[in-house]
Amino acid sequence: MTNDVIRLLGKKELFIQGDDAAVYGALIADCRFFAGYPITPATEVAEGMATWMPRLGGVYVQMEDEIASIASVIGASCTGVKSMTATSGPGFSLMQECIGYACMAEIPCVIVNVQRGGPSTGQPTEAAQGDVMQTMWGTHGDHQLIALAPKSVQETLDLTIEAFNLSEDYRVPVVLLMDAEIGHMREKVVLPDVTKVRVDERHPATIGPDKYRPYRTGFTRPSKVPEFAPFGSGYRTYVTGLTHDKRGFPVTTSAEVHEELVRRLVEKVQDDIDNIWYYEESFVEDAEIIVVSYGTTSRPAVSAVKMARKNGLKVGHIRLITIWPFHYEKMRELLKNAHTIIVPEMNLGQMIHPIREIANRDSKVILAPKIGGAIHTPYEILEYIKGEKI
Repeated sequence: MTNDVIRLLGKKELFIQGDDAAVYGALIADCRFFAGYPITPATEVAEGMATWMPRLGGVYVQMEDEIASIASVIGASCTGVKSMTATSGPGFSLMQECIGYACMAEIPCVIVNVQRGGPSTGQPTEAAQGDVMQTMWGTHGDHQLIALAPKSVQETLDLTIEAFNLSEDYRVPVVLLMDAEIGHMREKVVLPDVTKVRVDERHPATIGPDKYRPYRTGFTRPSKVPEFAPFGSGYRTYVTGLTHDKRGFPVTTSAEVHEELVRRLVEKVQDDIDNIWYYEESFVEDAEIIVVSYGTTSRPAVSAVKMARKNGLKVGHIRLITIWPFHYEKMRELLKNAHTIIVPEMNLGQMIHPIREIANRDSKVILAPKIGGAIHTPYEILEYIKGEKI
């Protein structure tokens, strides 16, 4: 199917928006179901999927709202079809209960969130990074999901493919945390070599229907991820948001069953974090000041760090590609020698909180916030580095 997408596109290089890149990444990853509701600045994702799904034998459904959209995606995924939706802040808020359901029932799905200014209706056409904490903690209860933050149109395509791989491998919702700047920016994108691109599938059932248990583990890698038998395949399956045992049957009054289940939901991701957490670092070895950024903000941050190095300042940069889970141990090691940590964000401070948790007691952790829709300039971040705003 990946070959079909490349053939239909008819090109190796494209000049497209970030929203379009999410579409092509999903198609290459073999996504064949999309349900969504138009919302700025993510509407182009829905438009692209509406164009391509019929051409590839997939299904596109425009639902009445975002709640119905994510519910439809979960239902389609239960049949074994890779499924995706796309939204922005207000719609993402509406999806939170179903995201928790997907975590509890272990239903793979990908959610593209093209962030805009909030709260509420906010700034529909302006970029922001205000949904970082909501992505991890927007749904109630202990759980674990994965979130990736691209910095470019090319990386949007690449990380959309990876989002599907991670979702299939770990049976969790994966959020592609974009923003309006990346979503509507146009850049050159090189399509992957179809002979080399990795497209993962969820672990199929390896035991007959008579002995199959939907939530038994220990037979896959990672070992805490259960095998999957799609609806309609002859297996008897149970899916519920209630606390359940390995058969999928609700067991809501047993503390032991609940703890075993919820710990596994978290640990199946946390125990394998080294294979999930992606980042980039530069000039960290001798750095006394380190800038930590993610997504769009990384673009001016890199420029600011390079300018500071030319001025003789020992400055390093860490770019978080995987936002959640947050790798506390690795970040503690990377930041241990810095006396100052600067965190530029297009919000009033969200990712800075886990960074403060792991910073040395003597280190300054400084927020460089910017809201209203405009991204940081390199010179604004450079001012923080030089201490002019500290």
